[in-house]
Amino acid sequence: MINPKSYYFDIFQVDTPVLDRLTEEGLRSGGSYCDLFFENTTYGSLLLRDGAVTSGGNHVDFGVGIRVLAGEKTGYAYSESTSWADMAACARAAAQIASAPVDVSPYGTRNPSRGEPNPAADRYPVREPWRGVPMSTFLPFLQKLEADIKRRDTRIVKIIVNLAFQVSDILMYNSSKEFKWDTRPMGSVSVSVVFQQGTQTENKSTSRSFRCGAEMLSDALIEEMASEVVKGIDDRFAARRPKGGQMPVVMGAGASGILLHEAMGHAFEADFNRKGTSIFADKMGQQICPRGIQIIDDGTLAGNRGSLNFDDEGIPGQKTYMVEDGVLTSYLHDRISAAHYGVRPTGNGRRESFRYAPLPRMRATYMESGNAKADDLIASVSKGIYVDEFSNGQVQIGEGDFTFYVKSGYLIENGRLTQPVKDINIIGNGPEALAAMEGVADDLAVDPGAWTCGKEQSVPVSCGIPTVLIRSLTVGGE
Repeated sequence: MINPKSYYFDIFQVDTPVLDRLTEEGLRSGGSYCDLFFENTTYGSLLLRDGAVTSGGNHVDFGVGIRVLAGEKTGYAYSESTSWADMAACARAAAQIASAPVDVSPYGTRNPSRGEPNPAADRYPVREPWRGVPMSTFLPFLQKLEADIKRRDTRIVKIIVNLAFQVSDILMYNSSKEFKWDTRPMGSVSVSVVFQQGTQTENKSTSRSFRCGAEMLSDALIEEMASEVVKGIDDRFAARRPKGGQMPVVMGAGASGILLHEAMGHAFEADFNRKGTSIFADKMGQQICPRGIQIIDDGTLAGNRGSLNFDDEGIPGQKTYMVEDGVLTSYLHDRISAAHYGVRPTGNGRRESFRYAPLPRMRATYMESGNAKADDLIASVSKGIYVDEFSNGQVQIGEGDFTFYVKSGYLIENGRLTQPVKDINIIGNGPEALAAMEGVADDLAVDPGAWTCGKEQSVPVSCGIPTVLIRSLTVGGE
């Protein structure tokens, strides 16, 4: 949502002359670039546990973060007040940290973005506001969702339904006189269900998260989530731990994209490469996976959890091809890494809030569809495993090694899905897994769940992938 500039000036009680004075204050000790990040965020939540409201409420976070850059030095300070005295003290603190006589660096401003935000190009308009609405207004939706889930399976013994939303007013300005403003909505609904069959229990959860207003709380969403959270529960009870070893792995479309995000996406973030800690630091322009594969980080998907009109440095959101036809063509850049590499920023400068300096971070990371059919990829495997839902994993950025826990999957025997499996790990190496991709299906799905990425800070992201066949990974089983 993009409001008039005056809306943001009124919230933060500033104007252009004040902002100019503030950036001048930040550069007083010799820095070459200063930017300001104002934020006013309203948070709300409501939790329903077994039919009873057990928690809920809302709060507001408000303040400004001021960053000063001088060569490789970054000074950062923030204030929870936007009075002139507090902001000026904050600017002076950031300036002192970064004080150094350095040559002026463009920090991504070779092609400054001075145009004003265009409401017609807004990627997340709001039809029904979250703000100013009593939390009790949303309770019937949660109750209806819970009732719909409960009627679908008699083995259900516990249901937790949670609604969370936030709306952030953002105003950005810098010493290059680039002005950007934005209001970012986010709504998330999550469900966790416990099933019991005899002495055995199984858990299943699902979530939906979008940059939009309360219009997302529809009957269609109830049907979709209720159906998904009970789907496949018979297979969960029947699942067994298979024998482990090296074998082909078919990753299902959608949520399997978390492996792409963790094992490859982080290693494409430019700060890791600028510092030489990424396995891909010396592979720019090289063939890193088979031809025909495109890997993208995208900030332009309408309503997507990871999308942005502008990143947290005021760079317009954009679609960035990291891998084109199997060749590594771009890292994910903020202003600092873009200046280091002599390229334009890619709109990946992100921060958790005004309390943090921005870092190169992903948005919506996915692989484009290929030409194969998912059924044909499965049929090509005589003995292997199909996985479609992961939970937590570990990744070593420098070596590229990863381990992921599989929540849901099946054995593949003679080209068919057979025994459901559980309690297994998928172990591999990012570059090796990319090179071992033997087939990419035509069924790309970007998962709509409430994914959050942690890298010193937490930011909302999304991920996706088509069905993909990897020639060999280690499956940790019996």
